[in-house]
Amino acid sequence: MWYNTKVTEMLGIEYPIFQGPFGGRLSSAELVAAVSNAGGLGGYGAYTLTPQEIIEVDQEIKAATAKPYNINLWVSDTDATNGTVTEARYEEVKAFFRPYFEETNIPFPEKPAPFKSRFENQVEVILDVRPKVFSFVFGIPSADILEQCRKRGIITAGAATTLDEAIALENAGIDLIIASGFEAGGHRPSFLSATELSFTGTFVLVQLIREKVKTPVIAAGGIANGKGIAAAMTLGASAAQVGTAFLVCDESNALPVHRQMLLSDAAKYTTLSKAYTGRLGRGLANRITRETGNEAPYLPFPLQSTFMSSLRSAAVQQQKWDMVYFWGGQIAPVLKHTKASKLMQSLIEETSACFSELKA
Repeated sequence: MWYNTKVTEMLGIEYPIFQGPFGGRLSSAELVAAVSNAGGLGGYGAYTLTPQEIIEVDQEIKAATAKPYNINLWVSDTDATNGTVTEARYEEVKAFFRPYFEETNIPFPEKPAPFKSRFENQVEVILDVRPKVFSFVFGIPSADILEQCRKRGIITAGAATTLDEAIALENAGIDLIIASGFEAGGHRPSFLSATELSFTGTFVLVQLIREKVKTPVIAAGGIANGKGIAAAMTLGASAAQVGTAFLVCDESNALPVHRQMLLSDAAKYTTLSKAYTGRLGRGLANRITRETGNEAPYLPFPLQSTFMSSLRSAAVQQQKWDMVYFWGGQIAPVLKHTKASKLMQSLIEETSACFSELKA
C-alpha cells in the first residue's frame, strides 16, 4: 500500500503525512494531537518559545495524544552581529517605515534590545521531553546534539532548500530530509547559500535529492490534497508535509481573520518578503510588501520582527488588513477543509484513489 513507507515504519505512524510545524505561535497542541491521532505526524513550531514554554506545550501534547509527534526549532535564530545593529542602520530603517507607524498613530518603537540565541537552551529541553521527531530548519545541530538525539531514540529531520543542503544533512547523519520547495508558506530555511538562490520547486527538488541522497525524503511546499501527496511519492518522496492546508483549520492557533484570508481571493497572490521579520518568507501580498520590496532597509532577523510587532498589533486592532502579513503558501486557493480530522480523512482518501487509478 502507498502508506507503507520507510518513514511510516521508522516513526510508527499509519500514514506518511506530516503537518507543517508553524512558528510564530501559530501552532497548537490541539492541532498536533488531531493530526497524530488520525494517523499522521503532528508538528509544533517552537522556535519562539522559552524552554519552560516548550515543556508546557509538550505536556499539553502528551495529554492529548499517545501517538508520535514532532517539535521544530531553528538552529540559526539570529542574523544580528552580536545580537544587535548599528544606530545608523536603525535610523535608516526607522525613517523608511515611519509613514506606516504614523498612519496607525502609534509610538515609534525604540531600537530593539540585543538578541541572544535561544537554540542551545531549547535543545536541552527537547532532549529531556523526547518527542518522537525533532525537526529543525536554518542549519544543522552540532554532532554532539545529534548523538544525544540518537541515544534517546529521537528521530532527526532537517530541512533542505537545495541539493547541497540535502547532501550536508545526510553527511551529518540526519534521519530524514525535508525537501522544502519555494512554493511553501513561511520562511525559506536556507543555510548554505543566500536564500535568494534557493528558489527550486518542491517536485524538482525531491527528484534532485532522490538522485544523490539515500536518506528518506519528505516533500514540503505546494501540497494540500491527495493529488499532491501522490505526485510527491511517485517522484520518490517517502512522505509529504502539508502546511497551509492545516493552518486554515480551526484547530490551528492562527487568528480567525488569518484563516479567512487564506480562504479568500487574497490567497491567489502570495509573495516572498523580508519586511516583517528580516528573513525571506512567503505570505499573502499586501500593501507593505508591495511598497517595500526586498531591497529596502531592514533590520537583521529577529530584530525586524521586534521592530514590526507593535505595527502589526495596531494594524490588527484597527483592522488594517493590508498592513498585516498573513503567512501562506502558493497552494492556498485550492483549500476547502477547516477541520483537521476532515482534512486528514480527505488526504488519505484522495491519495488512495490516486494510486488506485494508477494501478487500473
